[in-house]
Order: sequence, then C-alpha cells, then structure tokens
Amino acid sequence: MDKVIKYVDENLEKFIEELKDYIRIPSISTLPENKNDMITCAKFVEANLKSIGIKTTKIIKTDGHPLVYGEWLQAKDKPTVLVYGHYDVQPIDPIELWDTDPFEPVVKDGKIWARGADDDKGQSFVHIKAVEAYLKTKKELPVNVKFLFEGEEEIGSSSLETFLKSKEGKDLLKCEAILISDTSLYGEGIPTITYGLRGLAYLEVELTGPNRDLHSGSFGGAIANPINELAKMIAKLHDENGTITIPNFYDEVPEVTKQEKENFEALKFNDKKFAKEYKVAELSGEKGFSTLERLWTRPTLDCNGIFGGFTGEGAKTVLPSKATAKISMRLVPNQDPKKVAKIFTKYIKTLTPKSCKIKVTEMHGGNPVVVPLDDKAIVAASEAVSKSFGKKTVYTREGGSIPIVVEFVKQLKSPAVLMGLGLDTDNIHSPNEHFSLKSFERGILSSIYFLDNYSK
Repeated sequence: MDKVIKYVDENLEKFIEELKDYIRIPSISTLPENKNDMITCAKFVEANLKSIGIKTTKIIKTDGHPLVYGEWLQAKDKPTVLVYGHYDVQPIDPIELWDTDPFEPVVKDGKIWARGADDDKGQSFVHIKAVEAYLKTKKELPVNVKFLFEGEEEIGSSSLETFLKSKEGKDLLKCEAILISDTSLYGEGIPTITYGLRGLAYLEVELTGPNRDLHSGSFGGAIANPINELAKMIAKLHDENGTITIPNFYDEVPEVTKQEKENFEALKFNDKKFAKEYKVAELSGEKGFSTLERLWTRPTLDCNGIFGGFTGEGAKTVLPSKATAKISMRLVPNQDPKKVAKIFTKYIKTLTPKSCKIKVTEMHGGNPVVVPLDDKAIVAASEAVSKSFGKKTVYTREGGSIPIVVEFVKQLKSPAVLMGLGLDTDNIHSPNEHFSLKSFERGILSSIYFLDNYSK
C-alpha cells in the first residue's frame, strides 16, 4: 500500500492538470449546441480509462448522450465494485456572475474553480485516479472494478435508466457494491457516508370553477373562487402539529432506530444556526421530532407552487376559472410513491367543494432507499474515509432524492455507497462552482483504502 499512496503523492499535480483538461470540455447536457461537446467528453473519459490500464472499455450509444463503460475483472474470487459518475454539467447562466471563465479552471485558495469542478467531474475523477495508482504500482486491483459514466444526470438520467432496466444493462453492470461520489461532506474536513435518500411523489392539482374567468365585482360572493378553495384544501393537508392528515399516510413509516438517533446527536446540529443561515425567526415542522429527523427520516408534504387568475403587473379584478397547485411529498423507506399518490388523490377529492371540479395528475416519483449501516460495503467505506481524513466518520441521510441511485439499487440488487466529497458551499449549479483540492486528494486516498478494505 505504501507504493500506491506514494504514487498519489508524486502524481497529484498531474492528476489536477488532467482534471483541468476534463473540466475544459463544456459538457452541458441540456443544451443542443453542446451535443458535440458531450461526445468529446465521453471520449475523454474513455481515453483516460485506457491510459491508466483499463483495457476493456466502450462507449455505449443511447437515444440521448452516450454512456462510458470500462472494466478490470482479474481479481479472482473477489467482489466487484461498480464506480458511477456523470460527465455532464449544468448550464453556466448567469455568466455575468462568474468571477472567472466557467470552463477555464483556476486554482486559488486551495480550490479549483470552474463548472463541474465539484459536480461531478472532480468528485468522480478521484476513483479513476485511485485505480490508476494501483495499476501503475501493483499492476493489479484488490477487487474487480467496473466504471460507468453517464452524460444525462443533470437532465434526469433517462438513457441510463432505460439501459439499467435492460437485460444487457443488468448483465454488464452486475456487481456487489456501487461506489458513488456525488454528495456532500457534513462539514469541511469531516468524513461522511450518506446511507439514505428520501423518495418522491409529485402531483399537480387543478381546480376548475366557472367555465371562464369572471368579473370579481359582478360575480364575487356568488361564484366560488378556485384559488380560494384550493388554498383551503391545501391548508387542510396538515394539522396544527404539522402532521399530514391523509388517512393511512404513515402506515408504513418506520421508527428511527436507537443507533440512528445516536448518530444524529453526534452531529451536534444547531437549530439556531440553521435558522439564522436562512433568515427565519424559527424552524417549523412535525412536532415531536428533531430537525435532522424531520429532514432525513420523516415524510413531508409541500405545495411547491400555486397559480391561477391574473399574475401580471398592476391590477385586474378577475375571478379565475381555474387554479393549479404543484404538490410534492418526500417519502421514507417502505412508502411506495404510487400508493402514496393514490391515497393523496383519494383524500384531496374528499376536500373538494361541490362548486368546483378537480383534476389530479401524477407528474413523477421515486422510491426511497436506506442502506443498513452494518452492510459490508458501508463498513469498508466508513473505515476508508476515516483513515483518509484522520477523523471519525459521521453518517448522514439526505432529505432529497437521487432517482438514479435508487434505480441502481433496485435493478442491480446491490448497496450504494455514497462517499461524498463536496461541500454545500461549493456553489454547484450556481456561478463560481469550486472544489477543495484537499478533498480531491483525500477522495483518491479514500477510494484506495475502500477497495483494499472491501477486498477483505
């Protein structure tokens, strides 16, 4: 292992220069004008895999942007790790808020500044470099490794999801663990393993009253206003304790384990600091639970948008014909998004007044996932990041959803190890994105230690 670690130390500057070349490719997946850049970036990833000693590689064509695959499968009787990352990045708008060229990486203050520096080129590149360190020194890996990089994560991963569901995809990507670096550390320099993600059920509710917009003076007080009625209905979805009122909504929700509560307490989360950061006078939510429990282990229901009638400048005295609300529900293990959507629809219809007609549309959803903390891959990863960072590992769950991670777990029947290396302050998806070079180095070492640990 000393030779492997020494190789990283001696070649770190080379790795950073390669990362810069990777970042310079403007692989913005959502913009048609960058389609050729996506192909260029896919070829860059494949070429880098070949250069480190991965002899079996291929670019897989899809209906969208290509997938990049590589494998090293010479560790007999050892498990296989699938390393996943994405080479596509977010658009750079608004360009005027960038301090430097988004696709000309700059190193300053111990960080690399550019679009994709953190999300996800910098984070995922660490695993390629970890494998390089092994193959250039020991000529072999302690486990079998497969790489898969996609170009559509920022636009929904539809091509990868289709591939994952195919027999070809399941056979090619078969593994014992999935290693992903595309999340965040709990704090700067704090080794973190994320072991749970909430799911999602997202619906649109449309309420119709009169057959056309009416004059609010001539008809107000006699004809129901769909916006008023929809607001009343939304207000009834929670009680005074912040509990969701949908019948049977909590039937499958598990209790937080004692170990998880202890892990949360060890994070020393500060409610006052959290509220101050977002300039709110106090925090709000379901009574009887801590803030971290509310964020990570409890389901939620939120109105993400409500609109109808006149929304332009000035005044227009209109009684609208229609009102629409976007509703999202974050889900926890055992909750099925389709079942939740069904009971939501049934309940919201019971709240609808006879003066209005309702239409509920399911937009999209995703399953929650939690990997047991005693899973062998999680244990191996926890010990690896702890050794690399020189501190005790902390465990977090994520309040949001990463649908493709859930799809990996579902289709491959393997645990996902979320070894995040970024920070919430790294400005991903925003101007002046950046990534700590110290985290980049620690990420390479963490990946090296993980592969070694997991082999045992």
